[in-house]
Order: sequence, then structure tokens, then C-alpha cells
Amino acid sequence: MDYRISGIYNRCVTIELNNEDSFHTKAPVSVSINGEKIYDTDRNVIYLDGLTPDTTYEVEINGEKQTFKTKSETVLLDVSEFGAAGDGIHDDTAAIQAAISACPAGGTVYIPAGKYRCAPIFLKSCITVYIDTGAEIVGETDRDKYPKLPGMVTCQDEVHEISFASWEGNPLTSYASLFTAIDAKDIDIIGRGTINGNADNGDWWENPKVKRGAWRPNTFFTVRCSHIRMAGVTIMNSPAWTIHPYYSDRLEFCCISIRNPADSPNTDGIDPESCSNVLISGTVIDVGDDCIAIKSGKYYMAKYHHKPSSDIVVRNCLFKNGHGAVTIGSEIAGGVNHVNVTQCVFEGTDRGVRIKTRRGRGKDSVIDDLKFDHIVMNDIPMPVTVNMFYFCDPDGHSKYVQDKKAYEVDDMTPSIGKISISDTVCHGVDASLLCVEGLPEMPVESIELKGISADFIPCGKRVDMTPVMMDQFEPISGIPIFAENVKQLTVDDVSVTGEELNEDVLAGIADSSFKDYTVRNRRKNGTKNSSISQGCKEL
Repeated sequence: MDYRISGIYNRCVTIELNNEDSFHTKAPVSVSINGEKIYDTDRNVIYLDGLTPDTTYEVEINGEKQTFKTKSETVLLDVSEFGAAGDGIHDDTAAIQAAISACPAGGTVYIPAGKYRCAPIFLKSCITVYIDTGAEIVGETDRDKYPKLPGMVTCQDEVHEISFASWEGNPLTSYASLFTAIDAKDIDIIGRGTINGNADNGDWWENPKVKRGAWRPNTFFTVRCSHIRMAGVTIMNSPAWTIHPYYSDRLEFCCISIRNPADSPNTDGIDPESCSNVLISGTVIDVGDDCIAIKSGKYYMAKYHHKPSSDIVVRNCLFKNGHGAVTIGSEIAGGVNHVNVTQCVFEGTDRGVRIKTRRGRGKDSVIDDLKFDHIVMNDIPMPVTVNMFYFCDPDGHSKYVQDKKAYEVDDMTPSIGKISISDTVCHGVDASLLCVEGLPEMPVESIELKGISADFIPCGKRVDMTPVMMDQFEPISGIPIFAENVKQLTVDDVSVTGEELNEDVLAGIADSSFKDYTVRNRRKNGTKNSSISQGCKEL
């Protein structure tokens, strides 16, 4: 069994199998440590904890052995020794904060089993927070106990400025998150415990778009941080976006679980904003909005603090429910590039791959080099959507944003480069396999579908729906490919099956290549098992 030790911590380790399976292995594998069997698993990414620091271990998976040595640790500080009650009644904020503040570099703050009622906790550099099995950190419901972080502060030189908070792409005053890290580095959050934002018992989800005191907090927020890792923990009931790294680099989220109710507002799973070198692996996300949304702020931040999100890898993850499995945008004025999503399973999200931008994001809003491969999409009615008319923000329905006539390309025009989706299986398609709406003045550069199989749900169960959130788009159903304003559209080795499928709709396509494209049971031409070389209808 070929595998690699992907993450070594002081008290746990993550292991990733080297295969082409998506999230699950084809057959269970046996995992042992030092000759003792731990468990059987069917996941490609394995989390093992309960280890001792600075110790060499031998791991064996299906007969193959490897050794690793855990990181060293200077000290283990138990929060109960600092006065944390862990009874769910007392306020344990000060005790846990004291343990973190007192912890020397290389030390671990240990949170044993219990329920810890807390207001926001602020992290610092060079520590580990170990939330053990049975430990639950529960967020306070009283918003008056949450400090406010200013969106932007002017420096003493009256020239520079520094941001401490962000709300939907703008530097706006927000409540501090349950865990907050500012200008910190080398932090590990590990263990099988739970971080519970407790928003279901507060008023965070009431009138969610109304600012009351400050904008809603995340559950985990970092700004200008580096080398942040999280492994094993569960995060749930977030007041807003669950994990929100902001202008941070070298981040890893491995084998974590994120759960928010399906009807909870704006409770995205992980939203890297203007971040680079991010790895998300072995993670399960089931939320009320996008599971992952990669962002880079709105126009102000791109103009004065430009930083694209780049070099982001999402691998061996399971995404359930929510509006999109992996989303790019729409707060994307700084651009996004070099994103690789592979070996993932999408289940029951409204959309699978979801890319969204609009006029006004600006010339720095360059989306490019997005690769999706070895994806399994189950019950995804709209597997791939690309929308350059997204109707967000107060002016989202204005003529400027929604007009389908070509405008002059200027400093406010966004662009989308190359997107490729390969080796992917889509089950339960309804509206369309691919729906693209590029700007007439700035068509999408390139979209490639290669090695795709898709099956549509039966006609009697289809519901007309709108794959892209824009004005002037009528609901559709049973259209394999709908693409407007694309410079290069490549369809290679794509098979689509369904009852009475409509013709493809193509318009404003400068160049297209259809090879080995098979659509069975077309409605328009009345044939079955037909191989369609072009199969398009001009708008």
C-alpha cells in the first residue's frame, strides 16, 4: 500500500494514500502503530492521535511500514490548572486565554474533555492547542462579550493602513471570532474535540445582513498569519463563515469536519481570502452556503492592498449540501490563480464547481489556471457553472452589471483565463452539465471538459432552474452544455445520458473543439445513442 506521511505534529500525524480514488478507498485498509492495530478505514487521508512528542513510531498500512518522529514539545499546559471549569456553566475565557498567553514557544495548551463556555480566544505564535476527545469549546451567545475588530486603521505615518477584520470582501468592523490569530505564525490546532460557534442558540442568524454593533464573527479567523495548521477537530454552528484565513500564507486544514445547518445563512466552510499556499485535505464539509469559497476581496482591497489567492490545493475531501462545493468568488477583485481540486466527492450541493464574478471587480480580478480532476459528483443538478454577471452587492441588479451588451474594456473589467475539468463523473444532473456566461467584452479564455461522464435525472423529476445567479437568464433543464462568450471551448471524451435532452446552446464561441462527444436520447433530433460532433444551437 503506497502512502506518505503528510503531516507530523507533536501529538498526532496525518497520512495520505497514494492512489487515484476520490476520498474513499476502493477497499478498507488496516492501520497499525508499533505493531498494534488501530482501526480499518476507507478514507484516503488518515488521522492518528494520542501520540507522545519527540518519539519515533512505526506505522503499518496493509503490510507496508514507515517510520516517523513526532515534533518535540517544551511544555504541556492543562487549562484546568489555570482555572477552566469545563462544566458548560462557568465562563472559561480568561482561564484558557491565560494558558495561551503563558505558554512558551513550542508548548501545548491542553484542553481535556469537558464543555468550555467561551468568548473569543486570541492565539499567539509557536504554540499548539490540543482539543482532546470529548472537549467542546462553546461560543458565548451574548454579542456584548465579543470584542470588535476594526476593519481598517490608519498608521501613525498617516500614509499606510492596516486591516484587522473583513466582511464579505471589505475591511469592515467585525466581531472577533471564537478563535482569532493576528500577525502570528507556527500554530497547530489538533485533537478530536469540537469548536462549537453556538450560533443556533444565539441571534447571529437573525437578520443576518443587518449590522448590529459590528458584522458577524467567523469561528476561526486569521489575518497576516503564516504556517497555521489544523487537524482532527470538528467545527460547527458558525455565526458566519466558519474558517476565514485573511491575507495569510502556508495553511493546512487536514482531516477536519465542518457542520452547519443547511438553512444557516452565509455559513461557508473554508474561505481563504487573499491567501497563498493552502492545502485542504481529508476534510468533510456540510454547511448552509458554499463549502469552500476562494476569494480575494472587493475593489478597495485589490487597489490598495492587492494580493491574489494562489497555489491552493483541495484534495481527498467530501463536500455535502450547501450552494457550491468549490466556489471561486465572488469577492475576487484581487484575482485567483493556480487552484487544483482533485480526488474529491461532491454530494447534494446545488452546484459543484462554481465560479462567479462581475463588472466592477476590476482589472486585477484575474481568475486563471483552475484545474478540477478525479471528481465524483452525486445529486448535483448543476455540476459546473461560470458566471460573469453575478448579481451581488447593492448595485448587483444595475444595468452596468447585468447588461449583456458589450462595454468598453477598462480598469473595472474582470477576466477569466483557463479552466479545466477532467476525469469526472456526474450523477443526478438537472439543469446542465456546464453553464457559462462570459462577458461579451471579455469572454472566458478557455474551458476544457475531458473524460467526463454525466447522467441526467428522469424527465418527470426535473425542475427548471437557474444555474447562474444573474438577471435575464430564464430557468433551464436538460441542456448538456450551455455556453455563451467563450474564446476556446474544448469537449473531449464526454458522454452524457438522459431522457429527451435538449440541444446544446452555444453563442459567442470564438473557437470550439468537440471530440468523442456522445449524447444519448436527444429531444431535438429524435435519435438515440447518437454521437454528436457539434450538437449546438446558436442563440
